[in-house]
Amino acid sequence: MNSKIVRFLSIVTFFITLNSYATNVKFPQGGGFNIEKDLLLVQLDCKTDVDDIQTLAALVTLLSDSKFSKINYHAVAGTYGIQEGLYVPPNPLFQLAVGNNWTDAHENVEAAVVKVKDIIKTTLSNQGDIWIADAGQSDFTARLIKAIQTEMRDIAISQRIHVVQHSDWNEKVTSPESLEFVKKNADYHKIPDGNVVGNGTPGFRSPQFNQWKSKISNPRLRDIWQLAIDISNEYNGKEGRYNNEAISAGGLDFSDLAEVCYILGIQGIKDTKDFFDLYSR
Repeated sequence: MNSKIVRFLSIVTFFITLNSYATNVKFPQGGGFNIEKDLLLVQLDCKTDVDDIQTLAALVTLLSDSKFSKINYHAVAGTYGIQEGLYVPPNPLFQLAVGNNWTDAHENVEAAVVKVKDIIKTTLSNQGDIWIADAGQSDFTARLIKAIQTEMRDIAISQRIHVVQHSDWNEKVTSPESLEFVKKNADYHKIPDGNVVGNGTPGFRSPQFNQWKSKISNPRLRDIWQLAIDISNEYNGKEGRYNNEAISAGGLDFSDLAEVCYILGIQGIKDTKDFFDLYSR
C-alpha cells in the first residue's frame, strides 16, 4: 500500500479513536437540585483538618449570591467517622455564619440524628429530594438513612436521597459498614477530589491565594471569612491535628465545597480565584 495512504489511514484512525474516547469519558456534570423543593445538607466533620472551617465560609459566600439565596439548606458539624485526632471547635463560626440553621453532631450525635431526620422528613413529605454534601465521612449519613427507613417506609430512599463525596481519604476513614450501607441505600456519587485543579471539579486548595480581603465587599462575609481564618490558623496542626500545608503557607483550603458545586450543577470554576471572582461581590 502507498505510504501516503497508510499515513492518511493512521491519522483518520487516531482521530476516530480520540473522538470515541472523548465521547465516552464521563466528566462530572452534577446538577439536578431543585431550588423550589429540595434540601441541601452540608455535613462537615471538623476533625482533624481545618479545611471544613473555611468550607463553611465559602458555602455562605456561595449561598449569598442571588442565584442561590433561596436554597433550603442546613449545616451539620461533627459528622466524623473513625479517624483519630482532635476535633476543631467550630461553634462560634457556625453561629455567625448560619445562625441557628445548623446542628451539632459532635455534642450529641443521637439528638442530632433526630433533629436532622425531622428536617429531612419535611422535605421528603413535600416531594423534595435530599442532597447531602458529605464534607467528611458517611457515618452520620448512614444513621440518618436508617432513621428515615424506619419512619418513612413508603419513600424510595435510593432515588430521593443523593450523597456526594469527593475524598478518597474520607471514604477510608468512614467505618466500612457505614460506607457500604450508604452506597447501597442512597444515590451515591463519588466525584474527583476538590483539592486538585483540572480533574473535572473545582480545585479549592490554594497555598498561594490570600487576596480574599480585596475580593469581598460584603461586611458580613468579611467577618465570617476573618473568623474562619482565625480559627483555621489557631487549630491547624495544633496538638497533633492535621497540618494543612496550604493554610500554613497563608493560603486557603475549602476543597469540600466542590461537592456543593457538583450538586448545584455549577460549571466553569477552575480554582479559588475563579470562585472569588464570581461570588465574592
